Amino acid sequence: MELDRRTLLQAAGALAMAPALLRLGLADALAQGAAAPASPAAGPQQAPGFYRFRLGSRLVTMVHDGHGRRPNPTQGFVRNAEPAAVEAALREAFLPTTHLDIPYTVTVLETPDGLVLFDTGTGGQLGATAGNIPANMRAAGLDPARVTLIVLTHFHADHITGLTDAEGKPAFPNAEVALPKAEHDYWMDEGQASRAPEAMKGAFANVRKRLEPYKARIRPIDGAGEVVAGVQAVPSFGHTPGHTSYLLADGNDQAMLLGDVTNRPELNLRNPGWHLVFDMDAQMAETTRRRMFDRVATDRIRCIGYHFPFPANGYVAKEAQGYRFVPAGWSSTV
Repeated sequence: MELDRRTLLQAAGALAMAPALLRLGLADALAQGAAAPASPAAGPQQAPGFYRFRLGSRLVTMVHDGHGRRPNPTQGFVRNAEPAAVEAALREAFLPTTHLDIPYTVTVLETPDGLVLFDTGTGGQLGATAGNIPANMRAAGLDPARVTLIVLTHFHADHITGLTDAEGKPAFPNAEVALPKAEHDYWMDEGQASRAPEAMKGAFANVRKRLEPYKARIRPIDGAGEVVAGVQAVPSFGHTPGHTSYLLADGNDQAMLLGDVTNRPELNLRNPGWHLVFDMDAQMAETTRRRMFDRVATDRIRCIGYHFPFPANGYVAKEAQGYRFVPAGWSSTV
C-alpha cells in the first residue's frame, strides 16, 4: 500500500492537540485519542479485567488493558462526516459527546504448546488509564513467561508498546513474535521513515524500540495462511499498510480477531463508510471493513475487537443501514 504525503499529513494531524505524546509520535496519539489521560483519582476499583470463553475445546481469555480518552470526538475524529452526524451517532449509542473512551483488550489463546497472545497493549507507558495487562493476566492465572507466541495485528503503539517494560526489557521473555511481513516492511523501511512527517517519526522509532529485544525471534507472516494450528492470517490492509486479522478455529467453532478493522463499533458498524482519523489509507480501510463485516455477518462468526467494549467479543448483524454489534452474553461458566 503506497501512502502519499497528504494521507500521512492528515493522519499526523491527530497530534495537533497532543504535544506530550510527540516522544513516540503518531501511533501514540492514535492510541490515546489525542490527549494523555490524567491519573485517575483514588476510589472504588472494578474487578480484574479478564473474561473466558470456549472456542471448541480451546480456552480463550480476553484481558483488558484499560482505555485511552479522545476529547471532542465530534471534531475531527471522523474525517468525512459532519460533526452533527457524529454527535447523533454517539447519542444514539448512549455515549457522551464530550469525550470518547477507547478500550484496549488483548486476546490469549491457550494451546498445548503454551499461550498465544494477540497484541500486547500499552505496557503502562501510554497514560494512567491503561497498562493493566500484567496485573490482569496474573489475576487470570496466566503467567507472561508461559507466552510462547505473540501475534501482532499491526504496529500502532497501543498494540505493540506492551512488548517491553518501561526499561525496554521483553515483557514476554519466552515468546516468538509473529507479525505481518507487509507491516514490518513498511515500518522498518528507512526511506519511509525519512519521508514521514515529523509527527510520525516517533512512531517509526517506537516500532524499532519494541521489536529490537525480539529481533532473533521474529517470524514474518506473508499474506494469508496458517500461523499456528487453528490460527489463520486474514490480510485486512487499510488501517495500516499491513494490518492483519486472524481467524481462530477449533472444530466447527470460529472467531474472527478483527484487530482495528473497526474502532468503537458504535460508530463504524452503523456507518462503515466513515473514515476515522486513525486509518492510514481511509478508502482501503473502508473496503476492508465492508468485506470483513459482510463475511462475519453472513457466516455468523463470533468477532473479537481490540477496541470493542469489554469483554470485547460478540457478533455483527447486517441491517438496512450498515451493521449492528450484538455483544456475546456473559456466561458464569466456561
